[in-house]
Amino acid sequence: MTGKITDVARFTLQVPFVERVREEMERAGIHTWSELEITRVTTDAGIVGWGETIQNYTWGRVNDHQHIIGRSPFETMWDDSLGAGLQMALFDAAGKLAEVPVYRLLGTKCRDWCAISFWDHDMSPEKYETEARTAVDLGYTCMKIKTRPWFDVYETIRRISDATPEHFRIDADWNAFLNNASNAIPVLRELETTFPKIKIFEDPIPRDDASGNRFMRTQIKSAIAHHYGVIGPREGIEMGGVCDGWVLGGGVSQIMKQGTTADALRMPFFLQMVGAGPTTALSLHLSAVLKQAQWPTITCHELYEHHLLTERISVIGGHARVPESPGLGVEMNNEILEKYRVDKADHNLSRRLTKVTRPSGVKIYFTNSGQKWTFFGNGNQPVDDWGCKTELIEDDGSTDFDNLYARANDAPVITDE
Repeated sequence: MTGKITDVARFTLQVPFVERVREEMERAGIHTWSELEITRVTTDAGIVGWGETIQNYTWGRVNDHQHIIGRSPFETMWDDSLGAGLQMALFDAAGKLAEVPVYRLLGTKCRDWCAISFWDHDMSPEKYETEARTAVDLGYTCMKIKTRPWFDVYETIRRISDATPEHFRIDADWNAFLNNASNAIPVLRELETTFPKIKIFEDPIPRDDASGNRFMRTQIKSAIAHHYGVIGPREGIEMGGVCDGWVLGGGVSQIMKQGTTADALRMPFFLQMVGAGPTTALSLHLSAVLKQAQWPTITCHELYEHHLLTERISVIGGHARVPESPGLGVEMNNEILEKYRVDKADHNLSRRLTKVTRPSGVKIYFTNSGQKWTFFGNGNQPVDDWGCKTELIEDDGSTDFDNLYARANDAPVITDE
Protein backbone atom coordinates (compact mmCIF):
# COMPACT_ATOMS: atom_id res chain seq x y z
CA MET A 1 0.00 0.00 0.00
CA THR A 2 1.30 3.44 -0.97
CA GLY A 3 -1.20 5.75 0.70
CA LYS A 4 -2.51 7.19 -2.56
CA ILE A 5 -5.99 8.67 -2.73
CA THR A 6 -8.59 6.29 -4.15
CA ASP A 7 -11.80 8.18 -3.46
CA VAL A 8 -13.11 11.60 -2.47
CA ALA A 9 -16.70 11.89 -1.23
CA ARG A 10 -18.50 15.19 -0.63
CA PHE A 11 -21.91 15.60 0.96
CA THR A 12 -23.99 18.39 2.46
CA LEU A 13 -25.12 18.90 6.05
CA GLN A 14 -27.48 21.48 7.41
CA VAL A 15 -26.59 21.89 11.08
CA PRO A 16 -28.89 24.39 12.83
CA PHE A 17 -27.60 26.95 15.26
CA VAL A 18 -28.50 26.60 18.91
CA GLU A 19 -31.90 28.07 19.71
CA ARG A 20 -30.55 30.91 21.84
CA VAL A 21 -28.81 32.52 18.81
CA ARG A 22 -30.90 31.20 15.91
CA GLU A 23 -33.04 34.30 15.43
CA GLU A 24 -30.03 36.59 15.73
CA MET A 25 -28.18 34.67 13.00
CA GLU A 26 -31.26 34.90 10.78
CA ARG A 27 -31.59 38.64 11.33
CA ALA A 28 -27.92 39.10 10.45
CA GLY A 29 -28.41 37.05 7.26
CA ILE A 30 -25.78 34.48 8.25
CA HIS A 31 -28.11 31.60 9.08
CA THR A 32 -26.78 30.22 5.78
CA TRP A 33 -23.60 29.28 7.66
CA SER A 34 -25.61 26.26 8.77
CA GLU A 35 -24.78 24.66 5.41
CA LEU A 36 -21.65 22.55 5.72
CA GLU A 37 -20.01 20.43 3.05
CA ILE A 38 -18.16 17.42 4.45
CA THR A 39 -15.22 16.04 2.48
CA ARG A 40 -14.03 12.48 3.08
CA VAL A 41 -10.76 11.36 1.50
CA THR A 42 -9.96 7.62 1.35
CA THR A 43 -6.53 6.16 0.58
CA ASP A 44 -5.45 2.70 -0.59
CA ALA A 45 -3.86 2.23 2.84
CA GLY A 46 -7.31 2.28 4.40
CA ILE A 47 -6.75 5.72 5.90
CA VAL A 48 -9.63 8.21 5.85
CA GLY A 49 -9.24 11.99 6.16
CA TRP A 50 -12.06 14.41 6.97
CA GLY A 51 -12.64 18.09 6.26
CA GLU A 52 -15.43 20.63 6.30
CA THR A 53 -16.38 23.75 4.38
CA ILE A 54 -18.83 26.33 5.69
CA GLN A 55 -20.31 26.85 2.24
CA ASN A 56 -21.46 30.44 2.67
CA TYR A 57 -18.52 31.75 4.65
CA THR A 58 -15.29 29.77 4.41
CA TRP A 59 -12.37 31.24 2.46
CA GLY A 60 -12.67 28.64 -0.33
CA ARG A 61 -15.24 26.12 -1.54
CA VAL A 62 -14.16 22.79 -2.96
CA ASN A 63 -14.75 23.04 -6.69
CA ASP A 64 -12.87 20.04 -8.12
CA HIS A 65 -11.34 16.99 -6.52
CA GLN A 66 -10.83 14.56 -9.39
CA HIS A 67 -7.24 15.57 -10.15
CA ILE A 68 -6.01 14.45 -6.71
CA ILE A 69 -7.20 10.87 -7.21
CA GLY A 70 -4.23 8.53 -7.46
CA ARG A 71 -1.87 10.96 -5.77
CA SER A 72 -0.48 11.03 -2.25
CA PRO A 73 -2.01 13.55 0.19
CA PHE A 74 1.53 14.87 0.76
CA GLU A 75 1.72 16.00 -2.88
CA THR A 76 -1.28 18.30 -2.80
CA MET A 77 -2.13 19.22 0.79
CA TRP A 78 -0.32 22.58 0.63
CA ASP A 79 -2.43 23.75 -2.32
CA ASP A 80 -4.85 26.36 -0.94
CA SER A 81 -6.75 26.45 -4.23
CA LEU A 82 -8.26 23.04 -3.42
CA GLY A 83 -10.66 24.69 -0.99
CA ALA A 84 -11.09 24.47 2.77
CA GLY A 85 -12.68 21.06 3.23
CA LEU A 86 -10.49 19.16 0.78
CA GLN A 87 -7.25 20.67 2.05
CA MET A 88 -8.27 19.90 5.62
CA ALA A 89 -9.09 16.29 4.71
CA LEU A 90 -5.72 15.88 2.99
CA PHE A 91 -3.83 17.11 6.04
CA ASP A 92 -5.90 14.79 8.22
CA ALA A 93 -5.11 11.82 5.96
CA ALA A 94 -1.43 12.76 5.67
CA GLY A 95 -1.04 12.94 9.44
CA LYS A 96 -2.69 9.57 9.85
CA LEU A 97 -0.47 8.03 7.16
CA ALA A 98 2.63 9.43 8.85
CA GLU A 99 1.22 8.51 12.27
CA VAL A 100 1.75 12.06 13.57
CA PRO A 101 -0.57 14.93 14.53
CA VAL A 102 -1.02 17.60 11.87
CA TYR A 103 1.10 20.13 13.73
CA ARG A 104 4.13 17.90 13.13
CA LEU A 105 3.59 18.42 9.39
CA LEU A 106 3.49 22.19 9.85
CA GLY A 107 6.51 23.01 11.98
CA THR A 108 7.90 22.95 15.49
CA LYS A 109 5.37 23.07 18.29
CA CYS A 110 5.74 26.07 20.58
CA ARG A 111 2.68 25.52 22.80
CA ASP A 112 0.50 22.68 24.05
CA TRP A 113 -2.51 24.83 24.88
CA CYS A 114 -3.91 27.51 22.56
CA ALA A 115 -5.93 30.58 23.52
CA ILE A 116 -9.43 30.39 22.09
CA SER A 117 -12.30 32.87 22.19
CA PHE A 118 -16.06 32.55 22.38
CA TRP A 119 -17.69 34.29 19.44
CA ASP A 120 -21.09 35.71 18.58
CA HIS A 121 -22.47 37.83 15.79
CA ASP A 122 -24.22 41.12 16.49
CA MET A 123 -27.14 40.92 18.88
CA SER A 124 -28.94 42.86 21.57
CA PRO A 125 -27.29 43.75 24.89
CA GLU A 126 -29.63 41.33 26.65
CA LYS A 127 -28.69 38.44 24.35
CA TYR A 128 -25.00 39.25 24.67
CA GLU A 129 -25.29 39.04 28.44
CA THR A 130 -26.71 35.53 28.10
CA GLU A 131 -23.93 34.56 25.71
CA ALA A 132 -21.27 35.91 28.05
CA ARG A 133 -22.60 33.77 30.90
CA THR A 134 -22.65 30.76 28.56
CA ALA A 135 -19.06 31.43 27.54
CA VAL A 136 -17.92 31.48 31.17
CA ASP A 137 -19.79 28.23 31.88
CA LEU A 138 -18.00 26.57 28.93
CA GLY A 139 -14.55 27.55 30.17
CA TYR A 140 -13.87 30.67 28.10
CA THR A 141 -12.13 33.75 29.46
CA CYS A 142 -12.58 35.89 26.34
CA MET A 143 -15.33 36.68 23.88
CA LYS A 144 -15.31 38.50 20.59
CA ILE A 145 -18.40 40.57 19.91
CA LYS A 146 -19.73 42.50 16.93
CA THR A 147 -20.19 46.19 17.73
CA ARG A 148 -22.84 47.73 15.51
CA PRO A 149 -24.44 51.19 15.17
CA TRP A 150 -27.92 49.60 15.25
CA PHE A 151 -27.45 48.35 18.83
CA ASP A 152 -26.41 50.11 22.04
CA VAL A 153 -22.71 49.19 22.20
CA TYR A 154 -22.20 50.86 25.58
CA GLU A 155 -25.03 48.87 27.16
CA THR A 156 -23.78 45.67 25.53
CA ILE A 157 -20.29 45.98 26.98
CA ARG A 158 -21.66 47.06 30.35
CA ARG A 159 -23.82 43.95 30.57
CA ILE A 160 -21.01 41.62 29.50
CA SER A 161 -18.64 43.25 31.98
CA ASP A 162 -21.12 42.91 34.85
CA ALA A 163 -21.95 39.28 33.99
CA THR A 164 -18.38 37.96 33.84
CA PRO A 165 -15.45 37.45 36.26
CA GLU A 166 -12.75 40.07 36.65
CA HIS A 167 -10.28 38.13 34.48
CA PHE A 168 -12.68 38.00 31.52
CA ARG A 169 -11.76 40.01 28.41
CA ILE A 170 -13.73 41.46 25.51
CA ASP A 171 -12.58 41.96 21.93
CA ALA A 172 -14.82 44.25 19.89
CA ASP A 173 -15.07 43.93 16.11
CA TRP A 174 -16.49 47.03 14.44
CA ASN A 175 -16.18 45.88 10.83
CA ALA A 176 -15.25 49.51 10.05
CA PHE A 177 -18.65 50.88 11.16
CA LEU A 178 -17.10 53.87 12.91
CA ASN A 179 -16.19 54.99 9.37
CA ASN A 180 -13.33 57.40 10.18
CA ALA A 181 -10.88 58.38 12.90
CA SER A 182 -12.85 61.46 13.99
CA ASN A 183 -15.83 59.23 14.83
CA ALA A 184 -13.77 56.40 16.26
CA ILE A 185 -11.36 58.10 18.65
CA PRO A 186 -13.85 59.56 21.18
CA VAL A 187 -15.97 56.39 21.11
CA LEU A 188 -13.03 54.07 21.68
CA ARG A 189 -11.58 56.30 24.39
CA GLU A 190 -14.86 56.31 26.29
CA LEU A 191 -15.29 52.56 26.04
CA GLU A 192 -11.74 51.60 27.02
CA THR A 193 -11.77 54.06 29.93
CA THR A 194 -15.12 52.87 31.26
CA PHE A 195 -14.69 49.14 30.60
CA PRO A 196 -11.20 47.81 31.35
CA LYS A 197 -12.16 44.32 30.16
CA ILE A 198 -11.83 45.55 26.58
CA LYS A 199 -8.45 44.45 25.21
CA ILE A 200 -8.70 44.63 21.40
CA PHE A 201 -10.61 46.77 18.93
CA GLU A 202 -10.79 45.12 15.51
CA ASP A 203 -11.26 47.22 12.38
CA PRO A 204 -12.83 50.33 13.98
CA ILE A 205 -12.48 52.15 10.64
CA PRO A 206 -11.75 50.89 7.09
CA ARG A 207 -8.58 48.81 6.90
CA ASP A 208 -7.22 50.64 3.87
CA ASP A 209 -7.33 54.06 5.59
CA ALA A 210 -3.62 53.97 6.44
CA SER A 211 -3.26 57.54 7.72
CA GLY A 212 -6.49 57.38 9.72
CA ASN A 213 -5.51 54.11 11.33
CA ARG A 214 -2.03 55.36 12.16
CA PHE A 215 -3.42 58.48 13.87
CA MET A 216 -6.16 56.56 15.69
CA ARG A 217 -3.61 54.11 17.08
CA THR A 218 -1.70 56.98 18.72
CA GLN A 219 -4.83 58.24 20.48
CA ILE A 220 -6.07 55.15 22.33
CA LYS A 221 -4.50 52.64 24.69
CA SER A 222 -6.18 49.39 23.62
CA ALA A 223 -4.70 47.22 20.89
CA ILE A 224 -5.92 47.63 17.31
CA ALA A 225 -6.24 44.56 15.07
CA HIS A 226 -6.65 44.52 11.31
CA HIS A 227 -7.07 41.76 8.78
CA TYR A 228 -3.68 40.95 7.35
CA GLY A 229 -2.84 42.14 3.85
CA VAL A 230 -5.16 45.09 3.18
CA ILE A 231 -2.33 47.42 4.18
CA GLY A 232 0.91 45.59 3.50
CA PRO A 233 3.09 44.79 6.54
CA ARG A 234 6.01 46.77 5.13
CA GLU A 235 3.89 49.82 4.37
CA GLY A 236 2.33 49.63 7.82
CA ILE A 237 5.70 49.43 9.54
CA GLU A 238 7.21 52.22 7.45
CA MET A 239 4.27 54.49 8.31
CA GLY A 240 4.97 53.99 12.00
CA GLY A 241 2.41 51.25 12.55
CA VAL A 242 -1.25 51.11 11.60
CA CYS A 243 -2.17 48.35 14.05
CA ASP A 244 -0.81 46.29 16.93
CA GLY A 245 -1.57 42.89 15.45
CA TRP A 246 -3.42 40.98 12.78
CA VAL A 247 -6.38 38.78 11.96
CA LEU A 248 -5.32 35.76 9.89
CA GLY A 249 -7.44 33.38 7.88
CA GLY A 250 -7.52 31.43 4.65
CA GLY A 251 -5.73 28.30 3.51
CA VAL A 252 -2.98 26.54 5.41
CA SER A 253 -0.18 27.81 3.13
CA GLN A 254 -1.40 31.39 3.39
CA ILE A 255 -1.75 31.24 7.16
CA MET A 256 1.71 29.73 7.60
CA LYS A 257 3.26 32.40 5.39
CA GLN A 258 1.48 35.26 7.13
CA GLY A 259 2.17 33.78 10.55
CA THR A 260 5.88 33.58 9.77
CA THR A 261 5.89 37.24 8.71
CA ALA A 262 4.08 38.20 11.92
CA ASP A 263 6.76 36.36 13.86
CA ALA A 264 9.52 38.29 12.07
CA LEU A 265 7.72 41.54 12.90
CA ARG A 266 6.99 40.34 16.45
CA MET A 267 3.33 41.20 16.03
CA PRO A 268 0.62 38.99 17.57
CA PHE A 269 -2.42 37.77 15.68
CA PHE A 270 -5.52 35.70 16.11
CA LEU A 271 -6.72 33.08 13.69
CA GLN A 272 -10.26 33.49 12.40
CA MET A 273 -11.39 30.09 11.18
CA VAL A 274 -15.15 29.86 11.42
CA GLY A 275 -16.50 26.33 11.46
CA ALA A 276 -17.54 23.36 13.56
CA GLY A 277 -15.29 20.84 15.33
CA PRO A 278 -12.95 19.87 12.45
CA THR A 279 -12.11 23.50 11.64
CA THR A 280 -11.50 24.20 15.30
CA ALA A 281 -9.12 21.23 15.51
CA LEU A 282 -7.14 22.50 12.50
CA SER A 283 -6.90 25.95 14.09
CA LEU A 284 -5.30 24.40 17.17
CA HIS A 285 -2.65 22.66 15.08
CA LEU A 286 -1.81 25.93 13.35
CA SER A 287 -1.72 27.84 16.63
CA ALA A 288 0.57 25.19 18.06
CA VAL A 289 3.42 26.04 15.66
CA LEU A 290 2.92 29.77 15.00
CA LYS A 291 4.63 31.66 17.80
CA GLN A 292 2.67 34.88 17.41
CA ALA A 293 -0.75 33.16 17.57
CA GLN A 294 -1.05 34.68 21.01
CA TRP A 295 -4.43 36.36 20.67
CA PRO A 296 -7.43 34.02 21.13
CA THR A 297 -8.47 32.06 18.04
CA ILE A 298 -11.97 32.71 16.68
CA THR A 299 -14.27 29.86 15.62
CA CYS A 300 -18.02 29.43 16.01
CA HIS A 301 -18.25 25.73 16.83
CA GLU A 302 -20.07 26.39 20.10
CA LEU A 303 -22.98 27.98 18.21
CA TYR A 304 -23.97 24.88 16.24
CA GLU A 305 -26.42 22.32 17.61
CA HIS A 306 -23.56 19.86 17.29
CA HIS A 307 -19.82 20.19 16.68
CA LEU A 308 -19.74 16.98 14.51
CA LEU A 309 -17.19 15.23 16.74
CA THR A 310 -17.58 12.30 19.10
CA GLU A 311 -16.21 14.52 21.88
CA ARG A 312 -16.42 18.28 22.36
CA ILE A 313 -13.12 20.15 22.25
CA SER A 314 -12.96 21.20 25.87
CA VAL A 315 -11.86 24.66 26.96
CA ILE A 316 -10.07 25.17 30.26
CA GLY A 317 -9.14 28.65 31.41
CA GLY A 318 -9.71 30.05 27.94
CA HIS A 319 -7.39 27.52 26.28
CA ALA A 320 -7.88 24.32 24.32
CA ARG A 321 -5.29 21.56 24.19
CA VAL A 322 -3.63 20.71 20.88
CA PRO A 323 -4.73 17.19 19.78
CA GLU A 324 -1.94 14.62 19.93
CA SER A 325 -3.53 11.74 17.97
CA PRO A 326 -2.55 11.30 14.29
CA GLY A 327 -4.10 13.67 11.76
CA LEU A 328 -6.45 16.29 13.10
CA GLY A 329 -6.63 14.21 16.25
CA VAL A 330 -10.43 14.24 16.47
CA GLU A 331 -13.06 11.68 15.52
CA MET A 332 -16.10 12.44 13.41
CA ASN A 333 -19.49 11.39 14.77
CA ASN A 334 -21.04 9.30 12.00
CA GLU A 335 -24.48 9.26 13.60
CA ILE A 336 -24.52 13.05 13.68
CA LEU A 337 -23.32 13.25 10.07
CA GLU A 338 -26.26 11.12 9.01
CA LYS A 339 -28.70 13.07 11.19
CA TYR A 340 -27.94 16.39 9.52
CA ARG A 341 -27.26 15.14 6.00
CA VAL A 342 -29.45 16.71 3.29
CA ASP A 343 -29.62 16.66 -0.47
CA LYS A 344 -29.87 20.45 -0.55
CA ALA A 345 -29.81 22.99 2.26
CA ASP A 346 -32.93 25.11 2.72
CA HIS A 347 -32.29 28.68 3.88
CA ASN A 348 -35.72 30.14 3.17
CA LEU A 349 -37.20 32.42 5.82
CA SER A 350 -40.56 34.10 6.16
CA ARG A 351 -40.69 37.80 5.35
CA ARG A 352 -39.47 40.07 8.12
CA LEU A 353 -38.59 43.68 8.64
CA THR A 354 -35.74 44.88 10.82
CA LYS A 355 -36.70 47.97 12.78
CA VAL A 356 -33.90 50.15 14.16
CA THR A 357 -34.93 52.80 16.70
CA ARG A 358 -32.46 55.64 17.19
CA PRO A 359 -32.05 57.55 20.49
CA SER A 360 -33.79 60.51 18.86
CA GLY A 361 -36.89 58.41 18.28
CA VAL A 362 -36.27 58.05 14.56
CA LYS A 363 -37.20 54.60 13.27
CA ILE A 364 -35.59 52.96 10.23
CA TYR A 365 -36.97 49.86 8.51
CA PHE A 366 -34.85 47.43 6.50
CA THR A 367 -35.69 44.20 4.68
CA ASN A 368 -32.22 42.64 4.85
CA SER A 369 -28.88 42.87 6.60
CA GLY A 370 -27.07 44.13 3.52
CA GLN A 371 -29.19 47.27 3.54
CA LYS A 372 -28.09 48.07 7.09
CA TRP A 373 -24.42 47.59 6.21
CA THR A 374 -24.67 49.95 3.23
CA PHE A 375 -26.85 52.50 5.02
CA PHE A 376 -24.68 52.91 8.11
CA GLY A 377 -21.41 52.29 6.26
CA ASN A 378 -22.20 55.30 4.08
CA GLY A 379 -22.80 57.49 7.13
CA ASN A 380 -26.53 57.99 6.60
CA GLN A 381 -27.12 58.11 10.37
CA PRO A 382 -24.77 58.75 13.30
CA VAL A 383 -22.65 55.72 14.18
CA ASP A 384 -21.18 57.02 17.42
CA ASP A 385 -24.04 57.48 19.87
CA TRP A 386 -25.65 55.15 22.40
CA GLY A 387 -29.23 54.00 22.89
CA CYS A 388 -30.07 52.28 19.58
CA LYS A 389 -32.42 49.31 19.60
CA THR A 390 -33.16 46.74 16.90
CA GLU A 391 -36.05 44.31 16.62
CA LEU A 392 -37.56 41.95 14.07
CA ILE A 393 -41.05 42.62 12.77
CA GLU A 394 -42.75 39.43 11.59
CA ASP A 395 -45.10 39.35 8.60
CA ASP A 396 -48.58 39.50 10.12
CA GLY A 397 -50.32 39.19 6.74
CA SER A 398 -51.68 42.74 6.90
CA THR A 399 -51.84 45.29 4.12
CA ASP A 400 -49.83 47.69 6.28
CA PHE A 401 -46.96 45.18 6.50
CA ASP A 402 -47.10 44.54 2.74
CA ASN A 403 -46.90 48.24 1.98
CA LEU A 404 -44.09 48.93 4.45
CA TYR A 405 -42.13 45.90 3.24
CA ALA A 406 -42.47 47.00 -0.40
CA ARG A 407 -41.24 50.50 0.44
CA ALA A 408 -38.33 49.24 2.54
CA ASN A 409 -37.36 46.76 -0.16
CA ASP A 410 -36.70 49.71 -2.47
CA ALA A 411 -34.81 51.73 0.14
CA PRO A 412 -34.70 51.94 3.95
CA VAL A 413 -37.78 53.70 5.32
CA ILE A 414 -37.09 56.49 7.82
CA THR A 415 -39.91 57.78 9.99
CA ASP A 416 -40.43 59.53 13.33
CA GLU A 417 -43.87 57.95 13.89
